[in-house]
Amino acid sequence: MPLPIITIVGRPNVGKSTLFNRLVGERIAIVSDIAGTTRDRVSGDARWNDERFLLVDTAGIEAEDEVDPQSVTGLGATETLLSEVQAQTSTALEDADVLIFMVDASQGVTPKDIEAADIVRRSGKPVVLAANKADNFEREMTVSEFYELGLGDPISFSAYHDLNMSVLMDAVLGPLDTGDEDVTDDSIRVSIVGRPNVGKSAMLNAISGEERAIVSSVAGTTRDSVDTGYVYKEHEITLIDTAGLRRRGKAGIGIEKYSVLRTMRSIERSHVALLLLDATEVVTAQDTHVAGLMEDAARGAVIVVNKWDLADEKQLEREKVERDIRGRLQFLEGAPIVFTSAISRSGVNRMLDAVLRVYENWTRIVDPGDLQRMLLDALAEHPIPTGGKDDVRLKSIIQTKAAPPSFVFKVNQPKKIHFSYKRYLENRIRKEFHFEGSPLRLHFRTRV
Repeated sequence: MPLPIITIVGRPNVGKSTLFNRLVGERIAIVSDIAGTTRDRVSGDARWNDERFLLVDTAGIEAEDEVDPQSVTGLGATETLLSEVQAQTSTALEDADVLIFMVDASQGVTPKDIEAADIVRRSGKPVVLAANKADNFEREMTVSEFYELGLGDPISFSAYHDLNMSVLMDAVLGPLDTGDEDVTDDSIRVSIVGRPNVGKSAMLNAISGEERAIVSSVAGTTRDSVDTGYVYKEHEITLIDTAGLRRRGKAGIGIEKYSVLRTMRSIERSHVALLLLDATEVVTAQDTHVAGLMEDAARGAVIVVNKWDLADEKQLEREKVERDIRGRLQFLEGAPIVFTSAISRSGVNRMLDAVLRVYENWTRIVDPGDLQRMLLDALAEHPIPTGGKDDVRLKSIIQTKAAPPSFVFKVNQPKKIHFSYKRYLENRIRKEFHFEGSPLRLHFRTRV
């Protein structure tokens, strides 16, 4: 399932960034008593109990007379900043699955709350009304006045003091469908990801043979994801072309900032992700960031070196480039590397063949008997170091799921399995059963 998006909205200075930091677990958003500190939308991967989701913090829904044009470097007009803030908030509302509408219990209902609530109601999205800073009896008693906003029952809590958070999050996660995805769709979903201007849209066009996406030499032309159906060797493929990623802090203020969130969601929607690299600049920090998103999502991976038609001009050697990629993207170990040119369409079929292999590996179920024999052979060739009466004993292995392939080892002392031995077992499984391009998930438990 693609990760649901939960977006925190409300007027400035009601504590949105404090709640964001509480749920994400890092001080990503700037927290300040100055209204309107958060000018840009900030997103993070969050988890509550066993539910994982993308959390989005937004700039407040600000009125023109609240904006100080000197508070943001490089913007010299109130109108410019206001339009950017409104564009960000509009995009946040559009992408959200559930909205947390925050108000300040210490101040009661304000005219700005009423204006913001009207915008939220028009979005048609599920809304949870969250009355923050309700950290004493008097403030809790005033929460009922927020009923006049017409957004349902207000929930009193305090993000700063971690009060009543479980009640709030139960209400937020309630409207989300976190069940298993409908498996009736046999299409292989492939996301095309990478930093701006590496040729993602050109690659989509090279695959589909149609000018479905706008191709431009200007970085960041693609703002939204575009799905394209395609059939290759009797396999239905859905191509997801995504907006490019920029380094955090370099995207500037505006719509470009949100391509990160949409790229993350596109990866989550896919079965296999194509990581496009630029042959003339391999590998950048932005590339490793995108690869990290792919690894976190546990999707199949194919590394695509685009613009290889420039290899002779740039005096590039295939073996050297491949070694560089393997060294910099070690967490995508086993992912096939394909050299292509979207402009000339060279290597495109090899890339699609790699997609089919990786998808097959990502969805593979291994025979239980073969798994057990692999474990016995692995233990015989490289036994677990002994330690007297506290010997660690691996007893069995089972595969619990595919997509990604996940395995559970029954062991008497899970905490004593060293990282290096876990790595050895993962490499053994990958080599034995040819899991090219597929992440593996290994778990060690006393019971299976």
